[in-house]
Amino acid sequence: MKIVRIYMDNFLNNYCHLIICEETREAIILDPLDVEKCLAEAERHSAKITTIVNTHEHFDHIEGNPGIVEATGAIICAHKNAMSSIPNVNVGLSAGDLVKVGNQVRLRVLYTPGHTQAHLCLISEAGEASLFCGDTLFNASAGNCRNGGDVNDLYQTFTEQLDSLPEQTKIYPGHDYIENNLKFSLSRDPGNTQAAELLAQVQKETPDTRTVTTLGIEKSINPFFRLDNQAIISNLQSAVSGQKSDPKSVFIGLRSLRDKW
Repeated sequence: MKIVRIYMDNFLNNYCHLIICEETREAIILDPLDVEKCLAEAERHSAKITTIVNTHEHFDHIEGNPGIVEATGAIICAHKNAMSSIPNVNVGLSAGDLVKVGNQVRLRVLYTPGHTQAHLCLISEAGEASLFCGDTLFNASAGNCRNGGDVNDLYQTFTEQLDSLPEQTKIYPGHDYIENNLKFSLSRDPGNTQAAELLAQVQKETPDTRTVTTLGIEKSINPFFRLDNQAIISNLQSAVSGQKSDPKSVFIGLRSLRDKW
């Protein structure tokens, strides 16, 4: 299985992902936006797009669907809760379903509400452990819940699903927000040397060459996985009057602060 990350170079810093079976050259395009870029990458890798998967219904994750379908005849897959908000979905997915392409691409569906109530992530069951997480998990942060989401559900997604994945799992989010997220992380935990070192590293990179983190790295630099860290709790209580110290309250407090960052 080959993963090609495609930077959209737009105002939202989107990433799309081309996921290719290296035996049959069949491929998934995940959250297509700029159709010409997506098709050009498929051609460059001699891949035939047969399947579109949308992680959720927001415009910047589905806008390329019609153009990809017209050019390739690909089917559209999304969570079953998104079938009324994403046009022309062919397959409504549920937690536990397996999305298969060619002989190598095997992606298990996780239902991950929070950013929206129709959000899914995909975890690989072949090749390297990889999580395609859309707008649920970002490098050093968590998705916002302002456009059809619920922060309580996002907390459950993090603590009951993402936190238990293997630490070597590579993280492929839907946007390149890592630099700003690391600055937020350091504002909450100024003594985090790993976050500071990673920030210095990514500031030398471009979105096309951006570091791919792992879940293990995220657990060391992402405050939304570090809800019992005393420095984070103390700084949060200094910033938010009446802030409680239990994990769910810390998660909600961090997300509220990040919304204003």
